[in-house]
Amino acid sequence: MNIIDLTHKIEMGMPVYPGTAPLNMYESNTIEKDGFKEKIIEFCSHTGTHMDAPSHMKIRGTNLDEFEISKFVGKALLIDIENQNSIKEYEEDIKNVDFIIFKTGYEKYWNEEKYFKDYPCLTIETVKYLMNFNLKGLGFDAISIDPVDTNFENHNILFENDMVIIENLCNLEKINKKTFDFIVLPLKIKEADGAPVRAIAII
Repeated sequence: MNIIDLTHKIEMGMPVYPGTAPLNMYESNTIEKDGFKEKIIEFCSHTGTHMDAPSHMKIRGTNLDEFEISKFVGKALLIDIENQNSIKEYEEDIKNVDFIIFKTGYEKYWNEEKYFKDYPCLTIETVKYLMNFNLKGLGFDAISIDPVDTNFENHNILFENDMVIIENLCNLEKINKKTFDFIVLPLKIKEADGAPVRAIAII
């Protein structure tokens, strides 16, 4: 069994979605002064490798803490869209998984300005096509399922179907099988519109 961590490290200076507050982290207690070490961490709910809930954009959308824990575990299919846009050839595979993880190739630009520009996105037609399947969610190694500064149409289509979206995944190049077990656990925050996750692939 091979377990692969698909999660970016939460740290000072990490990229955040344009226009949102940067992460802030500092020590509130030290071993020398207090006998123990502790940090205060301030960040937006969609920082780092994270999950979007339907309530992120829908007034009465489901919050992450309202989903059963089974929503965050299942079989996943890895699809490389770095050099292709059509996914209909994967139809039979999609019927047998809970998540689709899309490899855009943009992880290599993490911590660079290019990470926010011109990353591959699914077409609206593709997202609507995926609504024909019984999926729990979609994941990406990019900042968003929609281009930055758009009306978030792809997000809203998925949220209408109570799906979750996982963004800023990493290490997808280490997955050497088409399908794998996927565990993506968000922090259990009350009324969470989104939350950082620890995402892993089990091969």
